[in-house]
Amino acid sequence: MKQLLLSLTFCFFLFSSLAQDHSVKARELVSKMTLEEKAQFVVGMGMNIPGLINSGAPVVGQTLDKVAGAAGTTFSIPRLGIPNAVLADGPAGLRINPTRENEPGQTYFATAFPVGTLLASTWDTELVQKVGIAMGEEVKEYGVDVILAPALNIHRNPLGGRNFEYYSEDPFVSGHITAAMVNGIESNGVGTSIKHFAGNNQETNRNLVNTILSERALREIYLRGFEIAVKKSQPWTVMSSYNKINGVYTSEDPALLTTILRQEWGFKGFVMTDWFGGTDAIAQMKAGNEILMPGTPDQMKAILTAVKEGKLDEKVLDLNVERILNVLLGSVSYNKVSFSNKPDLKAHALIARTAAAEGMVLLKNEGMTLPLGENKSIAAFGNTSYDFISGGTGSGDVNEAYTVSLVDGLKNAGFMMDPSLLAQYEKFIKQEKAKLPPKKFFFELQAPIPEMSPSEAALKSAAEKNSIAFITIGRNAGEFQDRKKENDYFLSDAELELIDRVSTAFHAKGKKVVVIINTGGVIDVTAWRNKADAILLAWQGGQESGNAVADLVSGKVTPSGRLTTTFPANYDDLPSSRNFPGRNLSNEIVMSPAGFPLGFPSEVVYQEGIYVGYRYFTSFQVKPAYAFGHGLSYTQFKWSPVKLSAKNFSGRITATVEVTNTGKMAGKEVVQLYLSAPSGVLEKPALELKGFAKTRLLKPGEKQVITLTLTPEELASYHTDAAAWVAEGGTYTIKIGSSSENIRSTASFQLEKNIIVQKCHKVMSPQQPIKELNQKENPLRGF
Repeated sequence: MKQLLLSLTFCFFLFSSLAQDHSVKARELVSKMTLEEKAQFVVGMGMNIPGLINSGAPVVGQTLDKVAGAAGTTFSIPRLGIPNAVLADGPAGLRINPTRENEPGQTYFATAFPVGTLLASTWDTELVQKVGIAMGEEVKEYGVDVILAPALNIHRNPLGGRNFEYYSEDPFVSGHITAAMVNGIESNGVGTSIKHFAGNNQETNRNLVNTILSERALREIYLRGFEIAVKKSQPWTVMSSYNKINGVYTSEDPALLTTILRQEWGFKGFVMTDWFGGTDAIAQMKAGNEILMPGTPDQMKAILTAVKEGKLDEKVLDLNVERILNVLLGSVSYNKVSFSNKPDLKAHALIARTAAAEGMVLLKNEGMTLPLGENKSIAAFGNTSYDFISGGTGSGDVNEAYTVSLVDGLKNAGFMMDPSLLAQYEKFIKQEKAKLPPKKFFFELQAPIPEMSPSEAALKSAAEKNSIAFITIGRNAGEFQDRKKENDYFLSDAELELIDRVSTAFHAKGKKVVVIINTGGVIDVTAWRNKADAILLAWQGGQESGNAVADLVSGKVTPSGRLTTTFPANYDDLPSSRNFPGRNLSNEIVMSPAGFPLGFPSEVVYQEGIYVGYRYFTSFQVKPAYAFGHGLSYTQFKWSPVKLSAKNFSGRITATVEVTNTGKMAGKEVVQLYLSAPSGVLEKPALELKGFAKTRLLKPGEKQVITLTLTPEELASYHTDAAAWVAEGGTYTIKIGSSSENIRSTASFQLEKNIIVQKCHKVMSPQQPIKELNQKENPLRGF
């Protein structure tokens, strides 16, 4: 394995160079292209969408299924030796068809890795990079050139339909986890497309919504993670988002795609649209959105006509083609890299299982309910105990060979499952699933079946015969729609009743109850958590979810996952709850050229400004249900007081803390560095995450020294009037803790004078002033 990693690391440096340094060859090829070929090259080859678009629709174009189920391909020019490049979803693993026509018995399954929120909850960039290496190996071995991942939009609101794909409410976590994933995937010589750039924080009216926010909130919250990822991993491509930002579609905005992304951050790859994104192909070409995906004949014709009529300078088209070629000349297709169609799925399943266990979060564990001892008999309640959800729907889905359920994972670990309950649930689930109508199209999220309500006799028998009860609460989400509060964020009446009845029956017998949360996003816990003795947030852990849960509840693995998104005590405590997902500007549905509804013209105002997630809760002293960074362990850790390398900041400063395992089980701890900055000209949040590290597995009594470094970039805030990142002089306090609430020690240092860390361009301003939240207001009274 070590030799494999070294080999892949070598490949990473080799292919990164190939993918980014072909400008001379690219310009030579551009000079040999006809105008028609150039216009075709910046437009994809179309896409088949089963059940959604009729085959005669203009969007289909000429589709080449080099890899069945891939999302799209680029245009080939055989006379110049330029082949099609294959682009495929997705964030939790490669999404291609598992079977192919005329190939009976042959399968093309991919590994369903844990969803993005779980991976970020590991707080382990080395582990995420290993997941990326495995994911990239499947991309390469199935003949794909670019995977449309990872996704790193901010968890602005818990109801965001694609939050499971994204990493965190915090841009520092999002950026560093993304960079690790990109570096892992691209070590195989294949590309990534980090997405959705930017401000795509909802599914409602996603193609038509105007996201209105301040320059500071844009820079500090919604662009910062992308900036970190670009500078630390230089991904092959960036995918522009569907929405507008301050009145301009992102794919048509030169300020975003050229001024910020290229000039300020130094991005070297190419930009592609999200599928069918934007409305004006010429504006997209001028903005620096190099390729339009999946591509339509009308877009190609519009570009060709614009050049001929002098409305689009051919030099702009040449530059866009060159940028695409500069990347694709390093691709597996262009270099004719052989692929097997047989990635090592068994090895990757083990990586998925390890990552899943590392990212699951133990929220509550009264009286050391977990881990369980041997020879325990378990009564499993809840449909999802028997039908685990591996990941979300839409482009973030994966066609995996199997998903290990909770009950199967527990059986694999040697636990005894109540056979009567098992039979009842399996019969019920089969019957209810048979009643579901067929999907209207392949991305559709089907409504869940009703929760089974066990009889009083079955409940009484289970409480008498079994050692403990497990209740699983399941949720799923995906593209095209955001989540709802009723029966989704909040538990249904049937689920609340189930928890109440099971806990009452088992507690009456002196037995405990564990609730497993199998979801991609945040749910309400305050209405029921006092009835559970332990709560394990399993997230959506991919195909090995059940085995990973069993590893944790058995004590084979000590929990070390920590939240990267806050669980509020009340949904209304969230400032975004006042305007998510915005308001419609028209009551007429807009249809796409391909014939499907896009939604309503709308706008959403980010009035909370920079106060997203824990920045809001800590600054306004609002108590959450579970704080950002929270997570329990089976062991205990002692932290030494934090020590700083200097009392005055000069270029950089390091913070050092020693972590000792003082408990009885081996475990890992996550060290989180928060910074409280002086409020001068700029108002500052109470604290912000500026560093983190996960210890190695520490045996009882073992210790490890963790050192985290701050540079001027971590001290700076965005000064809108100065159009610059500025670190203001004064006293800074470093707070080392295990969550945003649980600070273990503090230390302060001085910055003698203001530092202009980076001058920026004055761009992307809102069209009208925004009344943003500030610390002088009472947030519970609105804005």
